[in-house]
Amino acid sequence: MNKKRKSSINLLEIIGASIVGGMETYVLRLLERLPREKFNITCLCVSESSLTSQLRNIGCSVHITPITEDPDWQSIQLGMGIIHIANIDVIHAHLPNAHTLAGILSQLTHIPALASIHSRYIGIRDLEVQKLMNTHLHVVAKTAYFYALNLGIAPAKLSFIANGVDTEIFHPTGKTDYVHSKLNVPSHHPLIGYIGRLSPEKGPEVFINVANYVLKRIPDCHFVMVGEGPMRKKLENEITNLELNANIHLLGLQSDVPAIHSSLDLVVSTSYTEGMPLAIIEAMSSGLPIVATNVGGVIDIVEVGCTGFLNHVGDLDKMADNIITLILNEPMRISMGNAARNRVIKKFNLNDSINETSQLLQSLLQAQSNEKISNLSDYSVKT
Repeated sequence: MNKKRKSSINLLEIIGASIVGGMETYVLRLLERLPREKFNITCLCVSESSLTSQLRNIGCSVHITPITEDPDWQSIQLGMGIIHIANIDVIHAHLPNAHTLAGILSQLTHIPALASIHSRYIGIRDLEVQKLMNTHLHVVAKTAYFYALNLGIAPAKLSFIANGVDTEIFHPTGKTDYVHSKLNVPSHHPLIGYIGRLSPEKGPEVFINVANYVLKRIPDCHFVMVGEGPMRKKLENEITNLELNANIHLLGLQSDVPAIHSSLDLVVSTSYTEGMPLAIIEAMSSGLPIVATNVGGVIDIVEVGCTGFLNHVGDLDKMADNIITLILNEPMRISMGNAARNRVIKKFNLNDSINETSQLLQSLLQAQSNEKISNLSDYSVKT
C-alpha cells in the first residue's frame, strides 16, 4: 500500500452497536462533519439499522459483519479486505468489541488504531487491547482520562476531547406549546423532561418517583419521558400503580428534539452512571437548566448553582426540591438557562470537538509516518 503524503486520509470506522444512543449520535455527528477534503470514510457495522441508513445518507461506505467480543475469522477477513481495497490509513473504533477487532487489524497491517471510550471508566477489555496492541485511546470524560493514567496508560497514547453539540441546531427558540399540544395539556402548565434510554443505568424509575414527590406540591406539573428501552413496560406499570397517567407521559423516540426542548421548563437526568451525556449538553445549549445526579462526567458539564443542580444518586427529596425551586422561581430558571447556553458555547461546541478529533486522527497517521522514517534511518545507519 502506498503511504506517501497525500491530500486525504482513508478512515475506517468500526462501530460495535446499532442501538439508538449517545455513542451512535456521537459517531453520526463526527462523520457528517469531518471535512470531506481531508477524509474518505468507510464504516464497518454490526448490523443493518437506522444507523447504517443514516451513515449511507451522509456519504459513508458501509459494510456489515458480526462484531463480537472474540472476533471471528469472517470479521477479520472482511476487515483486512476493506483495509486493502480502500487503502485505509487509520482505524477508529467505538465500544470494546470494536476496539478488539481494530486492535487485531492494526497489528496485522501496522495501521494506527484509535478507540473512543464513551463511558466514565476504561473497561478491562479496552485496557487489555490497548496494552497488548498499542492502540491509542480517546476519552470524552475527564474522569476516564485520569483513571486511564492511573491504570498506566502512557500519556502519549491517551487523548481527552469532550463531547460537543451543534449550538446552531440546539438553541433557545422561545417557549412553545409543541409538546403541550401533543398531550392536550394547557400551555401554561409546567413541563419537565427526561431524555434518554429507558434502561437501568439511566434510572428512569427515579424520574417517576421524583415526579410523584413534585406533584404533591405542584399538581399541575407534567413530566415527559423521551426515549425507548427495555424498561418501558415496567415504567408504564409503575406510572399506573401510582395513578400518575394524567401527569407522566412516555413519548417514545422523537425525531425533533429541539422542538421538544422548546416546550420544556427544565431537564432532569437521573442516571446511575454516565460519561459525558449529550442529552444534558443539548438541553443546556437550548437554554434549559439541569437537575441531575452527580455521576461520571456530569460534574464537568453542570455548574452547580449557575446552570443547574447536582444531587447524590437516590436522593429523591433533594431532586424534587430542586425541581420545585426552579418551577416556582421563574427568574432563577431563566438565568440558569441563559448561563447553561453560554457554558455550552464556551466549553462544549461541536465544531471544537470535531476539529480536535480531526487533528488527532491526522496526528496518528503522521506519527506512524515519522516512525517509519526513523526505522529506515536506523536501518541505513546499521547497514
